[in-house]
Amino acid sequence: MAAPHDALPLEHRPAGAPATRPLRDAFHLPARDTSVALARARVLERLREWYVDDESNADAQLLMSELFTNAVRHTDSEKVSCELWVIGVRLRLEVADEGGGTSVMRVEDADRGRVADDERENGRGLLLVSVLADDWGIRKARTSGSEGTTGHAVWAELECHRTHG
Repeated sequence: MAAPHDALPLEHRPAGAPATRPLRDAFHLPARDTSVALARARVLERLREWYVDDESNADAQLLMSELFTNAVRHTDSEKVSCELWVIGVRLRLEVADEGGGTSVMRVEDADRGRVADDERENGRGLLLVSVLADDWGIRKARTSGSEGTTGHAVWAELECHRTHG
């Protein structure tokens, strides 16, 4: 699936394609453990406004918790940027950090047992993401800071159903 910013505008979609406008929310929070609950609450509130079903909403909240927690624990970021999209029956979450600190752990490393015993709990977060999400990935994200620091943007997509609207 194309990234939300690569999706065709409505006027360029083929005949018969759904005419649903993408729904988007973006927000920034301080890179602190206490912000994880705020990010979850924002996802819950927004997805309820968008009439996303309870199961998809619960999965999205858990994904946001894992992605946000990784950004806080594994970087030296001052803030974490989050985006939430619903495009048709797809839900996409993206969490971007400002970089610095230790690198983001990859699922492949955890699967191969290359994670030290004291880091195994951290590796489970992205394993959980890989189980809950239909697709996910990591890309470089350039921050708006004056030094042009490069952080990571971790995204996850899953199918969602809407109950109304």
